[in-house]
Amino acid sequence: MVDFDTHVRRGHPVIFSLIIVFSIIELAISAWLVSRFNLRHDYMSFAVRDRTRFLLFASCWTIFFSLFYLALFLHSPTGGMMTSVLSHAVFLILTWIFWTAGAAAITAALGGGLNCSQHFVYCGQLNALEGFAWVVWIFVTFALLVVFFRGIAASRRGDGYRGSLVA
Repeated sequence: MVDFDTHVRRGHPVIFSLIIVFSIIELAISAWLVSRFNLRHDYMSFAVRDRTRFLLFASCWTIFFSLFYLALFLHSPTGGMMTSVLSHAVFLILTWIFWTAGAAAITAALGGGLNCSQHFVYCGQLNALEGFAWVVWIFVTFALLVVFFRGIAASRRGDGYRGSLVA
C-alpha cells in the first residue's frame, strides 16, 4: 500500500495556503463592494447586496479558521485533537456548506454572471466575486475529499476518525 503521509505533510500547507490566499482576495472584493453598497446604496438588488455580505462572512470565517488549522498542522501534524481527521472534517464541512451556499447564491443573483458591455454598476467586481467564490469552493472541496480519504485510512489503521491526518 502506498504511504500518503509525505504527500499530506507537503500538500496540507499548500492547499490551506491557497484557500487562505484566495479567501483574502474574496475578502478584499466583498469588503469593498459591501462598503460601496452601504455608502451609496447602488446595489443591483437586495439579493446581490445580501449575498455579497454573506461572502464577506464566509471569507472571514475561512481565513481565520484556515490560518488556525494551518498553524496547528505545521506545529504538530500528528498530535492533538485539533489536528485530527474529525476536527478537519467538521471545519471543512461547515466551510464547504458556506462556500456552496455563497457561490451558488451570488451566481443565482447575477444570473450566472454579468455581461459588462451592458454597463452594470460594479460589473467587473461582481463577476470577480462570483469567480473567486467558485475557486475557493473548488479548493475546499478538494481538501474535504482528501480528509475523507484520510479518515478512511485512519479508520483502517485502527485510529478511527479521532486519528491524525498523518501516521
